[in-house]
Amino acid sequence: MGNLRAKDLSRIGYTNDVARSLVINTISKHFKHHSKEVLIQIFTQLIQKPEQYATDETLGKIAGLFIEQVPEVKHQSFSLLEETGVLKVYGAKVVTPDTRRQMEVAMSLPVAIQGALMPDAHIGYGLPIGGVLATDNAVIPYAVGVDIGCRMALTITDAPATCLKSQRFQLKKALEEYTHFGMDGGLDFYQEHPVLDHVLFRETELLRKLHPKAVRQIGTSGGGNHFVEFGIAELEDEQIFGLPGGCYLALLSHSGSRGLGANIARHFTAIAINTCKLPKHAQPLAWLDLRSDAGAEYWESMNLAGDYARACHERIHANVLKAAGLKALKTIDNHHNFAWKEKLADGKEVIVHRKGATPAHNGELGIIPGSMTAPAFIVSGKGEELSLFSASHGAGRMMSRRQAKESMTVSAMKKRLAAENVTLIGGSVEENPDAYKDIRQVMSAQESLVEVIGRFYPKIVRMHKE
Repeated sequence: MGNLRAKDLSRIGYTNDVARSLVINTISKHFKHHSKEVLIQIFTQLIQKPEQYATDETLGKIAGLFIEQVPEVKHQSFSLLEETGVLKVYGAKVVTPDTRRQMEVAMSLPVAIQGALMPDAHIGYGLPIGGVLATDNAVIPYAVGVDIGCRMALTITDAPATCLKSQRFQLKKALEEYTHFGMDGGLDFYQEHPVLDHVLFRETELLRKLHPKAVRQIGTSGGGNHFVEFGIAELEDEQIFGLPGGCYLALLSHSGSRGLGANIARHFTAIAINTCKLPKHAQPLAWLDLRSDAGAEYWESMNLAGDYARACHERIHANVLKAAGLKALKTIDNHHNFAWKEKLADGKEVIVHRKGATPAHNGELGIIPGSMTAPAFIVSGKGEELSLFSASHGAGRMMSRRQAKESMTVSAMKKRLAAENVTLIGGSVEENPDAYKDIRQVMSAQESLVEVIGRFYPKIVRMHKE
């Protein structure tokens, strides 16, 4: 098999001993005359799209190690409630009626206790984006979202904001060479992080199969509105940040748990839909009882995906800052697609789902982004119980991706960005600034939820080119 070794297989995602052994045996029997480059190409393609090799006589057994199978389970049927719990809507003037109706369906679930809609809310799948839902001992995979642990991370660096002008070329190059966007592939160098050694990756069949993808995608970002960008951070409260007030060069990122979270979401949503039968229009909101084996396994897997999402941001920031010769002074970060065990004012423990919502407990720091030409807001939560201790996760889409694409040309977007002195690497008109609500209007609608303690102005934006 030439000089293809176990460590080569580990680098392309074959981190399991059984998988490596099977690959090495298969190579010695069927591929011993192939070059190392061809072998790497074959087995990289196999691990990325194992379903295409499921019936292959030679490679099918290896592919089977990475193909997810949803178990057959018994189901129980439920009816929706006519009387529902408290639903609080913030920024009602900018929340469409169909978004509210979708949230009201969620409120009619037998397990629903309380809900809230943030001012950036818009239609989603299952729960609206910007929806917050408290349930009784139940977790709804699609109320967490497909991109489990999607989050924000802001690093204040040791450089002044003037570096955006004097070192623009170096900063742009660092973003180009040390970030990766999209569904497939990854960075062209091996990365380590403690999360990749988490015991859960060895404890369930699903997570064992997903581990190679997690290894390959660590430190990368997805598509859509995910980004990594340099900009100017204006800090207002010296006591909170432990830094003198003023302007700093900062790095802001938005992405989630990549293929790991997406596959966990699909796997457990299928189980939830098979076990929890609801009326057709509510079926995407099928839940898992946390006392069940599936519910407990999802909860552990969800938390692992959240830790992995955090690890991706940590690697992104470490890689880019090192390439740019910068040091981190302070990092602020938060999930906005996740579920937490929390207590209401009456002491009752609930599961709070935030699907596109920022945790905003009293004094809790978070980041609420605008668009590629609008500022992000650094906030401190006010602990408002009616919002389930939450705030918006961004400006919120005002147009679908198709509408956004039809509303603006590439040349018009370039002129708009140039006028704002913003450099875009990648990206598409689907994410043009006009596709989003006015972030200042959104922030005005949630003054009771968060206090603004700083702002971030994007200047060099890296996104996926659709």
